Amino acid sequence: MVNRNLIRHVDLSQEEWERELQAACGGMEPEELALAASEIAVNQIVEGRILRVERDFVVVDVGSKSEGIIPLSEWTENEEPPQPGQTISVLVEELEDVYGLGDDYRGMITLSKRKAEKIRAWMRIMETVKEGDVVTGVVTRKIKGGLLVDIGVNVFLPASQVDIRRPGDIGEFIGQTVQCVVLKIDEARRNIVVSRRALIERERAEKKAQLLAELEVGQWR
Repeated sequence: MVNRNLIRHVDLSQEEWERELQAACGGMEPEELALAASEIAVNQIVEGRILRVERDFVVVDVGSKSEGIIPLSEWTENEEPPQPGQTISVLVEELEDVYGLGDDYRGMITLSKRKAEKIRAWMRIMETVKEGDVVTGVVTRKIKGGLLVDIGVNVFLPASQVDIRRPGDIGEFIGQTVQCVVLKIDEARRNIVVSRRALIERERAEKKAQLLAELEVGQWR
C-alpha cells in the first residue's frame, strides 16, 4: 500500500503514483515482488524442508516458486533416511533440473545436501584452525603421495610427513587416529597440508629442552 503522507509531497495523484510504481516494477504485483525478492541463487546455501521422497530423489521446499530435488544417494547408510517435514541445509547447484528426469521434474531446482555440509565444515575449520595448530583426525584412505585425514574436512598428509622415517607402507595408518601440525592452508583451493612428523619432532625438542632445564650443574643423566 502506498503511503499517502509521502505522495502529498509530489505532484501526483495516488492513482498516478501507483501506476508509476507498477511500471517501474515491471508490472509486477506486490505479492510477486515479495516472491522475487526472496528468490534463491546458484551456489547459495539455504534451508529447505523435505516434502517427499520420489523414486531416487528427495523433493525439497526451499521457499522458491519451484521445488528442489536432491539425489537420495546423498544420504549415507549411517544416516537416518530423509523424512517429510525435516529441515536441512542445501546448496543450490542449478535453477533447473540437470538430471534429465523428464516432465515430472522439469523446472525443479537442483540441490545438494552433501556439498552444503562440506562447505559448512570448511567454513568452521577456517574459523577455528590456523597454520601451526595441532589437529586430530582419522586417516581415511591412501592417495598418490600420501594420506587423507578427516579432521572435519579431508586434509593431506604427505608420505614424507607421516613419521620421522618414512614407513614401508603408509596404508597401515588407515583407520588410525593421528595428531598432526597444520603446515599450510590454501583457502582459495580449499586445501590443507598437515605433518605428523613435525609434531613428533616438536614434542622431542620440547622434552629435550625440559630435560636440559632440569639438569643441575655437574649432574648427568
